[in-house]
Amino acid sequence: MKAVKDNLPQSKWLKTKLLLQSGSIKRYIPDTRRFSKSNLEQMIYSYGMIYIKPERGTYGNGVIRAERGEQQGFKYQYEEIVRHFDTFEAFHKSLAKKTGSRSYLIQKGIHLLKHNSRRFDIRVMVQVSPKGAWEATGIIGRLGHPRKIVTNYHSGGKPMAIETLLHSHLSPHRLAQLTEELNVLGVRMASHMRKTYPKIQKIGVDIGLDRSLTPWIIEVNMNPDPYIFNQLKDKSMYKKVMRYRRLQLKKKQ
Repeated sequence: MKAVKDNLPQSKWLKTKLLLQSGSIKRYIPDTRRFSKSNLEQMIYSYGMIYIKPERGTYGNGVIRAERGEQQGFKYQYEEIVRHFDTFEAFHKSLAKKTGSRSYLIQKGIHLLKHNSRRFDIRVMVQVSPKGAWEATGIIGRLGHPRKIVTNYHSGGKPMAIETLLHSHLSPHRLAQLTEELNVLGVRMASHMRKTYPKIQKIGVDIGLDRSLTPWIIEVNMNPDPYIFNQLKDKSMYKKVMRYRRLQLKKKQ
């Protein structure tokens, strides 16, 4: 991309298209398309489970999880409400009414790993270091509310150490390897995005692990909440994240 912009992108669609330009990043991105009847039909039949999310929005607000049942029925969940449909036409009509005139995206659903029967994902914090280089400064798990489809803290999710969430899924050695892989991916994403948006100082990368422990980029947050790291017993990551944040704020003054 030749265009250089100062305003940070809020559109999930623009961020997705930008990341898809990187050969080393695009394999981590689930199939994502604009919401339309034809895309909805293709994706619900191809994947069985999809997420429908506003192109612009934060804290998991407006996210819908939709599924096709084995008996050809359809259902979707919005917040804590689940609706069932016998036909695709009725399913689409209800979703179109729910989304209204707002721009929505459809994303291939990732069957996230669970801890105590609750879905969780991982947030990687990446910041510009005092030396001016990108650095992964924090990694934390987000355990979803038992009755909700998103893991966001503002929607009832619980920040937790990834060691706690993953200890039953993989060995300590494999956990260390995975942590390094996710940190490297976060730094690579920040470096790639900064070519187009040079004022970026931090990003938060939300990563879901499927049942085969394959990482998938669910979303990139351009203004990630640093305070969730204060929820951990070990405050070392929180202190580092906040130290880098204070340095960035000083430079802006």
